Parts: sequence; structure tokens; C-alpha cells
Amino acid sequence: MSYAHLDAYSRLLRGAQEAAATGRVWPESPRSLIEASWRRSLAAGIDLEGTSAPLVCDLSYIDDIRRDHPLQPLLPLLAETVSGLARETGHVMIITDGQGTVLWREGGNAILRRADQIGLADGHQWEESDVGTNGIGTALATGRPVHVYSEEHLMRVLHVWSCSAAPIRDPDSGRIVGCVDVSGTARSLHPATVALVGAAAKLAENQLAVRMYERDERLRRRYESLRGRPGILLSPTGRVIAGDPAGRLGSRVPLWDDPDMSGDRLRLPADSGERLRQSGQRMVLRDGTVGLLEPFSDGYLLRTVPTATPPVLALSFLGERPPTVSFGDREQTLSLRHAEILALLVLHQHGLTAEQLSFHLYGDTGNPVTIRAEIHRLRAQLGNAIAAKPYRLACPVEADFLAVRRHLAAADPAALVRAYKGPLLPRSESPEIRRERDELEAQVRACLLRHGSPEHLWAYAQTAGGHDDYEVLERLAALPPTDSRSAAARTRLLP
Repeated sequence: MSYAHLDAYSRLLRGAQEAAATGRVWPESPRSLIEASWRRSLAAGIDLEGTSAPLVCDLSYIDDIRRDHPLQPLLPLLAETVSGLARETGHVMIITDGQGTVLWREGGNAILRRADQIGLADGHQWEESDVGTNGIGTALATGRPVHVYSEEHLMRVLHVWSCSAAPIRDPDSGRIVGCVDVSGTARSLHPATVALVGAAAKLAENQLAVRMYERDERLRRRYESLRGRPGILLSPTGRVIAGDPAGRLGSRVPLWDDPDMSGDRLRLPADSGERLRQSGQRMVLRDGTVGLLEPFSDGYLLRTVPTATPPVLALSFLGERPPTVSFGDREQTLSLRHAEILALLVLHQHGLTAEQLSFHLYGDTGNPVTIRAEIHRLRAQLGNAIAAKPYRLACPVEADFLAVRRHLAAADPAALVRAYKGPLLPRSESPEIRRERDELEAQVRACLLRHGSPEHLWAYAQTAGGHDDYEVLERLAALPPTDSRSAAARTRLLP
């Protein structure tokens, strides 16, 4: 970009920033990457007059933090790739952890002194929520290499700096574990800088992958030495290494934190630390199988545990009677909210998060915290029937509205009128349940009008939906006058 173009862009940025600071409509916006970052930063309450990134790390422990960090063995590679350019151009090379905390840096004394003034130094954190738009924080927020030109920073003290940064993702856990950054006080870094840091990040990821495969191979050899190769072999992060040829786990569990990515990974329990290593832990898998997770070398073995046939969760949610549930040898009446939650989990067999449940129940005004509290109470009543992460039913289910669905599919009016006792949870205002209720009612009515006998239509006329149904009553009124059902139907048809 020429200096003339830089001057014009700088004027645009200053105007947009002044408008953003005063809450006015921006006259013009910066490029889309920066505009999105500004909006995130302003929503986080960034002070445009701030002077430094916060110190978040006790520097007396930083050597221990560096020693334990997965990027520590790769420092020579990163330094060879990036720090030479930084020294030659008077810039500073920064390596952070996955939260943007500076762990290592290299550069000349003059640039390091200037970096100290803004907290571009060991132990200081550079997430967008701390200092607003910047190379490190924005790369971590977007998950890709970025370049931030001087006045694209929101904090005015950073306007003399420009930076290029790229996140480094651990191929084992899938999480971002660090960021490599080149920053300097030149008005604009060389255009190749962002490509350089991106290449350095990819080299680091490739090296992490090589180390992961080497660890896997060592663990696999120990596993193969076991007689019969029992169980499924997992890495310390829950990644399937061996023993799962049918893909029972990988096909059901999301890989990393990206819902669009799927792979061979088991989400380990949150407390799979020292307690698990001492005693193992039972867990219910998504298909209802019970497994025992045990420590094995540097990873885990997941063994299936023979269990008795799990009890059936039986739900009666149709009609005006209070909703009930039976599980094992217990039957109880449910509150409307608990019945709604169970109905939604039946309708979404793969599970729902607290946020999704909240939306289905309350719409945009819902609060996931309320849902978590309700689930906690419901699990206290039903125990292992409800699994978590996401919330889902982990046992066989029988529900009266599911039986109605089966009879509709079979076009069996006799079985249909026996099963259909009325609308699904008629007092529920949940948008999702209302849709299911209306659709079920419409299909029952259509099936009985098409295939039902007078006996079937009369049974439907005793439900809330059929009591005043004009077409159903007309069919019944056409019966012989001596039929009591005809007289009752004519009475209901009277205005």
C-alpha cells in the first residue's frame, strides 16, 4: 500500500474510531476483519485511552510455565523461521500461550524497551478483551493469521505499532495453544510478514503432529502387547488410537470445540485427573453403553461393562391429565417444565445444550442457567436416565406421543384412537412443543377422517381437539337417527 493510500486509510480509521468512541454511526468502516474486531472489543468495554496490556502472570513462576508449555521444544524452529527477520528489521518476535499471554520474545534492546512501555512483555496478556484489536488477540479470536496496521488498533497508544500474528493449533487437542507474532513501530510491516508468521505457525503445527504420532505409536505398541487387546485405547486427550474399528465413539462425539468437525474422540469427564488415575471412572456413552475408563500408560483404556437391561423411561404426555413418568419401579407426576424438557429430549435424540433447550422453551428471552437448575432437579429424580454434554436421554424411551406417530405411519385407526388421549402437553407454550402438538393433532384428524370408522371418529370426538371439530361431527350426525352418537353430534353442531 502506498503512503498516499495509507494516509487516506488513516483518515478513515480516525473518523470511524471517533464515531465508535462517542456512540455515533460510523461514517465509513474499516475492512471487515477489523470492523468485526472493533465491535467485539467495544462490546468488551475496551478503554481507548488505555496505556498497556495487563500483567496476568506472576513472573517468579514464568520459567515453570514456559517449561510446561507444548511450544517450548519448538522455540529453536520458530526462532530460526521468524526472529532473523525481526532482528534485521528492528521488530520484536513474540510467542504467547493460547490466551495471548506473552511467554517468549526476541528483538533488539531499543525495540524491547519500547515494547515494555505497552506491556508487550513477559506475562502480559493480549486478548481482544484486554487491549482491543491487535495482531495477537485478533488472530486468537478468528483462528487465522492476521495483520493489524497501526491505526487499526483501538487503543490509541498502539497507533505507532503494526503487527502480524498467526495462531498455533495443537493437532492432538484441537485447541489453540499459542500465537507467533511480529510487531514493530514501523508504520506498515512488509506485506510478506503475515505470510511468514503463518508459515511459522504451520511448521510448528506440523512438528506438534509429528510428536503426537510418535507418542501414539509408543502407546499403541504397549497396547498391542496386551493379551486380547481389551478395550478402546485413548490418548490423554480422549482421542481414539486403537480398538474401535467400527467407529462407535468417533461417529458420535464432536472433535475439538468446532461442531462442524467430527472425529475419533471421546469427551473425557471433567474430573478425569488424579482421581481417575487412581480408581477409574464409569461413564455412560451416547449409545447407552456403560464403560469403565481406566488409566493405561500415558493414556486411557475404555472397557465396556456388562450391565443388566436398563430400565425404560415411560412418558404419558397426551391429554388433559397431569404428565407422568415412570422409570424402573417408580412412577411420578411431573411439573410442566420438567415434562417439556423430557419431551424436547425425546424429539432431539442426539441431545441439546442448555442454550438450545432454553431457546426451545423460552425463545430469545431464555436463560441457560435456569435450564441447568431444572435439569439438576430432574436428574435428582431420574438419575442416570439423563446424560450430559449435551443433555440427552441415555436409556430406552417409551412415550405415548411416539406410539401415536407409529400408528400414524401404519395408518392403523383402531390403534391410533386407543393411543391418542388428546393434545401433547396442552398447557405448554414452548414454540417447539406447540409445533409438535399442532402437527400431531392435524395428522391424527386427517388419518381418522380418511380411514376411521364411526367408532374411531366418536372416540376422537371425546378429545379436546375433536370435541367441536365440524367435519368430524358432520360425519357422525349422518349416522342413523336412532344412533345416540348422531344425536350427540347434532347437539354439538347447534349454534
